[in-house]
Amino acid sequence: MPIDFNRQIIEEFRANRGRVGGPFEGARLILLTTTGARSGAPHTTPLGYLPDGGDRILVIASAGGSPRHPDWYRNLLAHPRATVENGVFTYEAEAEVLEGGERDRIFARAVEADPGWAAYQDKAGRVLPVVALRQVAGGPPQAESWGEALRLVHDAFRRELALIRKEAAQAGPRLGAQLRVNCLTLCGGLHYHHTQEDGGMFPALAGRHPELAPVMDRLGREHERMAVLLGELQDTLSAAHPDADAVRAEVERLTGLLEEHLTYEEEQLIPFLDAPGT
Repeated sequence: MPIDFNRQIIEEFRANRGRVGGPFEGARLILLTTTGARSGAPHTTPLGYLPDGGDRILVIASAGGSPRHPDWYRNLLAHPRATVENGVFTYEAEAEVLEGGERDRIFARAVEADPGWAAYQDKAGRVLPVVALRQVAGGPPQAESWGEALRLVHDAFRRELALIRKEAAQAGPRLGAQLRVNCLTLCGGLHYHHTQEDGGMFPALAGRHPELAPVMDRLGREHERMAVLLGELQDTLSAAHPDADAVRAEVERLTGLLEEHLTYEEEQLIPFLDAPGT
């Protein structure tokens, strides 16, 4: 991408906490900062990515179908440690270029989800590298207050769920492998987030504000109910041939409960999280 266009996307991404318009509107996007292979200077590039569950994401060095590998890829070959920004968190990642069967399986998964990757492959006339970015160090959300941090995390879940609903609606009778991974990654992320809240933020707030007891009781019950829905969705996805209609129905059930839960949590807790002295 031209430098000026890249700069515009980077500025918009950072100003809007990961949201951009234009050709990348609604896409899964990160900012990847690499160390120049020759210069040693930092270089930031907007990139689409694929969820891969756990602590890693995947990027493909397509360069829009150019016959030449993109600069960020050559930088990673020289310096595998990079910085990832996803609009909520900024973290350090270790890059691994996938090889052989693992690379081919993941690239096939990407092509199944978006045939544009195959078009880039044909145009480039080279094997498009697939790179895994594994988080190795991170920190709190990039927010000015705890309340803003909570809303940023919630909005990230909302965006991902909206993407999954769109992908599921377009999937037809067969559920693609990447969509399964996307759903399972979301399930894992929500489970982790709720576990952290149950073990950290909720007890801390309840200890300082006993008047929040009814709110905490409701939020706890909703976490338990969502854990059941997430388990059911994961069970459906683990089948050899998941029923696409069943997945869509379960995603819709989860969406309804989660939207209500997130809105209630924000209304009830953000005033306390952002209160002076908190």
